[in-house]
Amino acid sequence: MPLDHALTLALPSRGAALSGSVAVPGDKSISHRALMFAGLAVGESRISGLLEGEDVLATAAALRALGCEVTRAGDGCWRVWGMGVGSLLQPQSALDLGNSGTSARLLMGLAASHPLVAVMTGDASLSRRPMERVMAPLRAMGAAFLPSPGGRLPLVVRGLAPAVPVRWRLALPSAQVKSAILLAGLNADGLTTVEEPVATRDHTERMLRQFGAGLDVGEADGVRIVSVRGPATLAPQTIDVPGDPSSAAFPAVAATIVPGSRITITGVGLNPTRDGLYRVLEMMGARIVRANPRTVGGEPVADLEVGAAPLRGIEVPPEIAPAMIDEYPALFVAAALASGTTVMRGIGELRVKESDRISTMAAGLGAAGVRVEELEDGLVIEGTGGDPVPGGAVVAARLDHRIAMSLATLSLAAERPITIDDGRAIATSFPGFRALMEALGCVTLPPPSEG
Repeated sequence: MPLDHALTLALPSRGAALSGSVAVPGDKSISHRALMFAGLAVGESRISGLLEGEDVLATAAALRALGCEVTRAGDGCWRVWGMGVGSLLQPQSALDLGNSGTSARLLMGLAASHPLVAVMTGDASLSRRPMERVMAPLRAMGAAFLPSPGGRLPLVVRGLAPAVPVRWRLALPSAQVKSAILLAGLNADGLTTVEEPVATRDHTERMLRQFGAGLDVGEADGVRIVSVRGPATLAPQTIDVPGDPSSAAFPAVAATIVPGSRITITGVGLNPTRDGLYRVLEMMGARIVRANPRTVGGEPVADLEVGAAPLRGIEVPPEIAPAMIDEYPALFVAAALASGTTVMRGIGELRVKESDRISTMAAGLGAAGVRVEELEDGLVIEGTGGDPVPGGAVVAARLDHRIAMSLATLSLAAERPITIDDGRAIATSFPGFRALMEALGCVTLPPPSEG
């Protein structure tokens, strides 16, 4: 196995602990949306704290191809000169979205209500991810699609302007599908409504209000109902992106499972539709203090003070999954060090992420000596009670950034280091991951010799 791009994190000595104060990069979900809504506003928007990972840069490149001016100033602030709702231009080449499912699905909604034809492509991982759940409501709004077999990328989308307003009930909880419909609804002639039997992250709704869209959010018979009236006129904004709670998951879990550790992660977005991991860790006994709570860009933010603590296995409530679906790989790592059994069900959505995160994490944990049972819709993990896991394995990340970072975190609580076969995918969401972990006291080991 070639190990040129391997990643192995470890502690500098037995008994070493993590300490220090760090800031994680900007929230990926908010960064995508900030760029897209700025591209639909009329005039110049400014965005600070934007995540500069490969996924978000793919969104920026796609907006440039659609006629928006998107630049980064020397002070790190991004400026977007928007075209206005309905005014995006015909792209002259395919929109290459790399590994970014958020870019693909939200841009499908954006393109669906514009008079253009766009070709969307992605890397091998993105091209395996299903897109039919997004295409179905957008077809009802008048868009046409020519996908690859299985409803996957590469695909061609032909938009209709104005789009046909719809009332769509989500069969599965998905903030990306909801957001795609609402994006298309901005240039529909009337009221576009999404019904959510299970509420999902609400960054799109918060940001649409900030940009001045006519948005209504209500509830009927336990179903969350979100409506946007089109055609909309969005006003340019100044946006400050908070720290990504998904990225903060890795140092937070690391500090929890490495004895003696105590760290602070500053400026973390703690939107209640995104903070499920931290609530579950607290159920398991984690020491997490949400210090200096404040509001940044319409989002709740706090500094997370995390200290090492003995964890206990629990049955994770399935209904919390939408608030932490991206953080389950990190939770699997915490469960591996807990006392007793942790049962996680109702997370079948993980099978259609950048990789099949249930199978990939089960394989990686098993190779590291963790007792794990794979379920159709989840995992059962028997923890060590705080003792180090055996480790000593080379594990496959499957081009998945969250798998790579999760198993690299597990290596800090292993008797022998765990090597990630290829860490390059980490750059899609957290290009400074290794440097941040080293700032807390980790070291990066050279790749093991082959053969």
